[in-house]
Amino acid sequence: MRKIALLLLCLLPLTARAEVQGTPVAEHVSDTLRWQIEEIQVEEVGCYLTRIWMAEPGKQIGKATADWRENIQSAEDLAERAPQASLLISGSGYVTRTYAWIPENYPGTSEDYYFTPLGSLTVTDGEVFRHLAGVPYYGLTLGRDGLRLHVGDDPARVLAEAPSQTWSFYVECPIIQDHRSILDPDWSFTRLRAMRNIICRMDEHNYLILTVTRQKGGLTMQQCVDFLLEAFSPEWAYNLDGGPSAALMYRDEQGALVTVWAPGQKNVDIMTFSEYTEE
Repeated sequence: MRKIALLLLCLLPLTARAEVQGTPVAEHVSDTLRWQIEEIQVEEVGCYLTRIWMAEPGKQIGKATADWRENIQSAEDLAERAPQASLLISGSGYVTRTYAWIPENYPGTSEDYYFTPLGSLTVTDGEVFRHLAGVPYYGLTLGRDGLRLHVGDDPARVLAEAPSQTWSFYVECPIIQDHRSILDPDWSFTRLRAMRNIICRMDEHNYLILTVTRQKGGLTMQQCVDFLLEAFSPEWAYNLDGGPSAALMYRDEQGALVTVWAPGQKNVDIMTFSEYTEE
């Protein structure tokens, strides 16, 4: 009981600003990992709020990815590539024949990027799959201390930090930085309702995920930013792949995969959260 009480104290920063009370969906408690999923309403739209505490985020966050330049896969199939993961969400945006857009500063043509994530850097398990020299990096990296947000950073400097993983999407997907909105008001998605998966860093050990469902068409990015700042004031927030690719899954006590939300569109990668084990 004392260990559980201590873990609950670790989660207090997530509820310090506002009383966001939801309907419990699932939870997991251990000495190194605690997460809880709740159903909540934001602007009368059904959402899931996932609160996560990790003892060693840099060693407990991971990635499962589809085959580079070969395919994309369902979130459930990608989950099979991470059997140790307790909690799993959709990750990077990607380029395919259907979603063929690439930024103007990317060299080559869209076809050169089919079945790969957007972003000027792609690192998986320490291996660099893409480095577009001189193209600013907007996305997340995983380092020893956990996730780090990058907003237009030099990719060479990012690589110098030796990240083990990256996740990336549109240039405008960093939406909160230093506890304030950096949402681009002119971005076409800012006021477009959609399903979403947004990850926030609260502090060294605590993260928050807002999963927006399709009810009433979802939420706009502006609505999400306003809610997150008012209720939680995170250090930063990043919009992961959403829409029909949005996914939220967990493994129950028997190890069976439970899908909380996954409309069914395939993904190029997912983000995972696992127990910490000594190497």
